[in-house]
Amino acid sequence: MKLRKFLCALILALFSLQSLKFTARADEGMWPFNNVPRAEIKRKYGFDVTDEWLHKVQLAAVRFNNGGSGSFVSPTGLVLTNYHIVEDFVSELSTSAKDYAKEGFVARSRAEEMKIPNLELNVLMSIEDVTNRVNGVVKPGVSDADAFAARRAEISKIEAESTQATGLRSDVVTLYQGGQYNLYRYKQYTDIRLVFAPEFQAAFFGGDPDNFNFPRFNIDMALVRVYENDQPVRPASYLKWSTSGAKEGDLAFVIGNPGSTSRLNTVAHLEEVRDTSIPIILRLLERRETMLKKYMAMGEEQTRRAQNDLNSIQNSLKVYRGQIAGLKDKSVMDRKANDEAALRKSIAADPEKQKRYGDAWDAIAKAHRDYASYAKERRIFDLAGGFNTALFGFARTLVRLAEESPKPNPARLPEYTDARRSSLELALYSPAPIFDDFEKLKLADSLAFMVELLGANDPLVKQVLNGKTPAARAAELIDGTKLKDVEFRKQLAKGGKQAIDSSNDPMIALARLIDPKARELRKRYESEVTGVERANYAKIARAKFDTEGTKLYPDATFTLRLSYGTVKSYNENGKRIAPFTTLGGLYDRAANFKYQFPYNLPPRWMEKKSAINLATPFNFVSDDDIIGGNSGSPTINKNGELIGLIFDGNIQSLVGNFYFDDSVNRAISVDVRAMREVLRKVFAANEIADELTR
Repeated sequence: MKLRKFLCALILALFSLQSLKFTARADEGMWPFNNVPRAEIKRKYGFDVTDEWLHKVQLAAVRFNNGGSGSFVSPTGLVLTNYHIVEDFVSELSTSAKDYAKEGFVARSRAEEMKIPNLELNVLMSIEDVTNRVNGVVKPGVSDADAFAARRAEISKIEAESTQATGLRSDVVTLYQGGQYNLYRYKQYTDIRLVFAPEFQAAFFGGDPDNFNFPRFNIDMALVRVYENDQPVRPASYLKWSTSGAKEGDLAFVIGNPGSTSRLNTVAHLEEVRDTSIPIILRLLERRETMLKKYMAMGEEQTRRAQNDLNSIQNSLKVYRGQIAGLKDKSVMDRKANDEAALRKSIAADPEKQKRYGDAWDAIAKAHRDYASYAKERRIFDLAGGFNTALFGFARTLVRLAEESPKPNPARLPEYTDARRSSLELALYSPAPIFDDFEKLKLADSLAFMVELLGANDPLVKQVLNGKTPAARAAELIDGTKLKDVEFRKQLAKGGKQAIDSSNDPMIALARLIDPKARELRKRYESEVTGVERANYAKIARAKFDTEGTKLYPDATFTLRLSYGTVKSYNENGKRIAPFTTLGGLYDRAANFKYQFPYNLPPRWMEKKSAINLATPFNFVSDDDIIGGNSGSPTINKNGELIGLIFDGNIQSLVGNFYFDDSVNRAISVDVRAMREVLRKVFAANEIADELTR
């Protein structure tokens, strides 16, 4: 589940409104910390989830701003996450002469820890229900679009007030499609330093063929340390490492930040996703995969630069192909249609409920039917699918920052409000290396995708290309821009609207050119789709609340959730899949494929084989309910001890965005015993291992 920021961004764009979830079945559900099903866990597993237990694990949990999860695991600020969550940073810290992705990295003293640019970690401090205040600003009889605008303005006010009063990052999160609005407050950390990362090949052993499969043999872990005022943070809570690990049947909790789910969306909504949105994304991903392979074929240095992007693209392709296969499965869609029909029938039987809720499905169906007519334009201009370079991202941020900053805070685009400003600037002023040849190829390919999707005669396409081929225009833009210079970006931002309007930088000019169209498409989508969904999914939610109440869990929103289940085998093609693999199995699998890529092992691993206890459990599966964003989540036992580290799901979990099947859906973790063995025996990182196990 190499679900890093590219995939998370696509998912959040595709499913920007999370749907209502019905009553949980089996151990299904990603539960907010203020609505954990304590009675059900007690009934089924005999374990009391106390306030003290929840508070402890909440304060130990960490959210990575690039789309992942993690946890404090030492009293001196060590955070455990996946290698694939920090792999972009490992690449940025590397050079052609010192490739940490190839060699691995161990900081053997605090002085050797490397500061990671452009990374923010969040710790959830509190949750407050602000539903009445958000809904209270909506006047009776207004349109869905006006209601959405009123709520968004009020949300901006709440966030600004909270940030000013507490100094904490404050995000109002929409749950149950408007059934609830909760204010999440986070402590932010921005001084993050790399402490340990294995070699890429060890973290992603088996590559794309093994991705989303089990058995697995991956040491997909990394350690960073959080600093504040140049000193290691002393977290309020951290997870101790279990000395005994887990066995089959043990209760296992996953604490993390699942990114987005769309379970039990209306059938019409899912049909649009299946027939329009996902096919557009697949076309984009397939082009990028071809482009990246072409670039990597140029040499070892090009491979180093592009490897992470290719991993992400191939991961995303597997995810979306799995999702679309699920949505084309007649049994899946029939199940959803039957559930929907039953709910609508129960509402129709009560005239008062029919009056309040009965029109919700038709309104959502119309919104998604109409969306198909401008989905391609939105993908290119609003979602920037035609402008695949970090330099355009900088340009758009600067153009919009200049436009939004003079407005009253509630009137701004949400990402430009005062409450979000520090996170925005962290990305804008990132010193990450930029390689001109790579940026030209990426931009040229995305401009060609724009032509493919919209046609060469589209008026705005013509203006963007300015009479040139995609390759020539990309070269002109990349060669001509000064946005590669962090100080230049800071000067433009400081100069405000006057500096942006007068700038002759070609990338700034491009962002100015398409911004009116991008804003128009965004506004149309928010008015005709997002606003309609907010109003009408909220109706469905209220209909369910009438009978189910808090037995419902909301869809994932990249906020802290708890999932529960057990370490558990499953059957695949008539064969039982055992829940554990071992370190010895890693070497056996490599040998079976004659150590050929992607089953080759780094030299260090071959040299240290004789020192390793090959019977050590390596990876294991549980039936916890997870999704993208859970990568890096700790898997813990009832004592709140770390037993594993979530890094993937099996192939059956790919449709978990839409429904959960506990008989075959499995979450895959790195076993705590393997992490300890590898740190000591493979990397001789005894100081780190001692800190984790003291």
